[in-house]
Amino acid sequence: MNETVERRAPRPFAVSLITYIGSSMKNLARLILVVSISIQGLAGQSVTSLLPGGAQAPAATPASADQLGRGTPSGTVLGFLQAAQSGDYKTAADYLQMSAARRPSQGPDLAEKLKLLMDRAFVGSLRRLSTGSEGSLEYGTTDQQTIGTFSYGDADVPVVLVRVTDPNFGKVWLFSSDTLSKIPDLYDSVEAHQVESKLPQSLVRNAFLGMPLWQWLALFAAVPVAIVIGWAIVLLLAIPRRLWLKFRHRPNLQSYSRMSRPLLLSFSALAHRVIAGYFGLPLLPRLYYSRTIQVLISIGFFWFLLRVTALTMQRLRIRAIGAGRIGTGTLLVLGESLLTALVVIAAIVATLGIMGFNLTTMLAGLGIGGIAIAFAAQKTLENLFGGISVLADEVIRVGDYCRFSDRSGTVEDISLRSTRVRTDARTELSIPNGALAVMNIENFTRRDKIQFNPALAIRCETTADQLRYLLAEIRRMLYQHPKVESDTANIRFANFDSSALRLEISSYVLTRDSNEFIAIREDLLLRIMDIVEKSGSGFAFPSQTLYFSRDSGLDKEKAAAAEQQVQQWRDQHQLPFPDFAPTDKSAFRGSIVYPPPESSTGSNRRIP
Repeated sequence: MNETVERRAPRPFAVSLITYIGSSMKNLARLILVVSISIQGLAGQSVTSLLPGGAQAPAATPASADQLGRGTPSGTVLGFLQAAQSGDYKTAADYLQMSAARRPSQGPDLAEKLKLLMDRAFVGSLRRLSTGSEGSLEYGTTDQQTIGTFSYGDADVPVVLVRVTDPNFGKVWLFSSDTLSKIPDLYDSVEAHQVESKLPQSLVRNAFLGMPLWQWLALFAAVPVAIVIGWAIVLLLAIPRRLWLKFRHRPNLQSYSRMSRPLLLSFSALAHRVIAGYFGLPLLPRLYYSRTIQVLISIGFFWFLLRVTALTMQRLRIRAIGAGRIGTGTLLVLGESLLTALVVIAAIVATLGIMGFNLTTMLAGLGIGGIAIAFAAQKTLENLFGGISVLADEVIRVGDYCRFSDRSGTVEDISLRSTRVRTDARTELSIPNGALAVMNIENFTRRDKIQFNPALAIRCETTADQLRYLLAEIRRMLYQHPKVESDTANIRFANFDSSALRLEISSYVLTRDSNEFIAIREDLLLRIMDIVEKSGSGFAFPSQTLYFSRDSGLDKEKAAAAEQQVQQWRDQHQLPFPDFAPTDKSAFRGSIVYPPPESSTGSNRRIP
């Protein structure tokens, strides 16, 4: 008896290595799936919620529950694809509507053909499959669901799931017998047009993670091609911008180069998706691949948004600071941080949605958690919004000297929680922004001029003409002083006090600097003292004087001179009451030399 020994040609080392790695990865994936199922079972959750697309099985976990996840249309389709992809066609046959007698003999072969048709000819969306036990009215009734079609050439065969009663597990969803009856004919037509017949059989027969090696090689080979296509699209998009800048005679600030990488990622992923469409990937790997590409496109899009946000806010901040709006610039820094956080959160939510997670529960949890955080951090949020309002209104800026209620100082820093002030006593005062937003703030740095309004107490013995002389000369001095606003300068006889005659000055010094104002005020007060002395009168003191000797009285010569000057004004009809004539006021304006010539800071100072 002759025995025929079949010898297989040795496989290349690379193919053997890839096959070994694929087998190890497959076993590791199975182990992770078993552990995850165990954890989910302990938590009382659905077993098939681990499957892509959010497939859900019945929530209960009694002994009679269907362990294959056939309680929903999504669980049936994805469970069948996973079992068939792992080569377990005997388990995959349990997802087919067949009699118990035919399933052991014909089921595995029919499941293998159905898997190939699902990979090569299925048209439909696995992500839209119903995850409810009753199915979806969009795809049919509660007992029958049309999940897609087998489209190959001119043939369009609907793929139907039916809900039947299993004696052991109750209601389950299976691929209908009507669909199964058409599989052999469709399989023959697909087999007749296989591309693999022209490729080395080692690349066709050996698979890694449910996909032939030649398709893996094709996907990797398409990566540089997709990158070149994406880079070409990015360069083409840059041409109109360069032409526009050249037409407007504006410099190229290379801002577009910061956008090129996100755009390159998105366009390259999109180009790779188009190229991969010609490879005929299996259905389940195609689902994972499609999600990966969508995640890459989403990352590129949100990365692009982050770059646009940063560039836009940076330009707005530079403009605000250039215009002197420091508070607005600080607020734009906060706005950039908030927008960046929102974009990142949106990217995470979009990525989870693409990967098939149920976002409804997560968003509801975020909403409830946000309300709880808002109540717990009420004061913090109050200070945050108070800081935003302070920065937006630009009530104060860093470096301003202000009065906060009963404290005064210079603003050193405005943060989101509080504002730090360096007081006149050189201590550091921290004010919460929530309190600062409702506080009355007096900003001394913002004033355009400083008020000068002393009250003069003149001795009661002063005669009316002496008083007129005082009023006229001080008024003239205010008009003549170059640092006093002459249009609003004024001095009036205000009242009779118990021991003095009260004169009130109302004027503004034309300066915003406190130190300069102190020097100008000193000069004005000294000039007023000279005028009072020249009038022959004097300043009264709030005290009672007891005379034990004869009082020499007022200076008669000076008093007579002052009275004579007033009489001269009266005779010439130039008595400056209630005020000087407008022509005289114009002539007086700026006629006093300030600082005085003999001053050390005067313009006529001689340099030794």
